[in-house]
Amino acid sequence: MPFVRIDAFGTDPGRLDALGRAVHDALVDTLGIPPDDRFQVLTGHDGTHSTLRYDDYLGVHRDEGIVFVAITMRSGRTAAQKQALYQRIAERARVRAGIEPRNVFVTVTENEPADWSLGHGAAQYLDAARGEERCGAGEARRGLERESGG
Repeated sequence: MPFVRIDAFGTDPGRLDALGRAVHDALVDTLGIPPDDRFQVLTGHDGTHSTLRYDDYLGVHRDEGIVFVAITMRSGRTAAQKQALYQRIAERARVRAGIEPRNVFVTVTENEPADWSLGHGAAQYLDAARGEERCGAGEARRGLERESGG
């Protein structure tokens, strides 16, 4: 279950939605995230009340089309999977929202099952794992398999 935050400079709600769909499509395509597993915060910055700061670090020239994508997800992906994700996000952002790939800045933060509560004040991933220990291959395992994309 990835949690995604997208911050874009000078963008409208339609473009933010397109960016959200682009990132979600990339997560589904490259990491096998379930299509209905979408949790995103989409924020546009106007340069007056809020803004984004950036430079040309590592020789990548960025401009006002900058988009920051921060993804928090459970650990376990390989470097190759992450690289495929970054490339797919840049491709889909270009196609869906007209963002130049050089302006797509992505970070991934990984954590463990204990770091998530998906509602009701419960640690669902831990509860599912404990249930699997108690009941073997029952519903808990199927729940974890459904969630293994996130």
